[in-house]
Amino acid sequence: MKLHASSTQQYQTVTGYDENGVEINAQPYNYSLIVMPETPPRAWEVGSFEELTEAHFAQILADAPDVVILGTGERQRFVHPKLTAALTMRRIGVECMDSQAACRTYNILMGEGRKVTLALILAPGAGSAT
Repeated sequence: MKLHASSTQQYQTVTGYDENGVEINAQPYNYSLIVMPETPPRAWEVGSFEELTEAHFAQILADAPDVVILGTGERQRFVHPKLTAALTMRRIGVECMDSQAACRTYNILMGEGRKVTLALILAPGAGSAT
């Protein structure tokens, strides 16, 4: 699905997604990544939901977002609270949702000026987004 392009390309906006990947500012990605409004997307070394560890969330904690939107793939899945305990202790919310809903929610929160992080789990080797 294509989304509307942002009128201000200075921010990292999800411009498209499908079951194989995501586009950030029309640039396709087919691997797990972390996206923040004012920082270029960066790879997130997560191959699958089952591989998530506390260390993966510690990478996000270093960015000190207000809220984390975790895209868990084709379906919504919930992480064990011990994995996100460090974020919770700092009053950083973590919302789990399927990846397409996560992309839409990230764009809404980013558009509201929130300090949001999109942590997106994408299968390695997936095709490009359309």
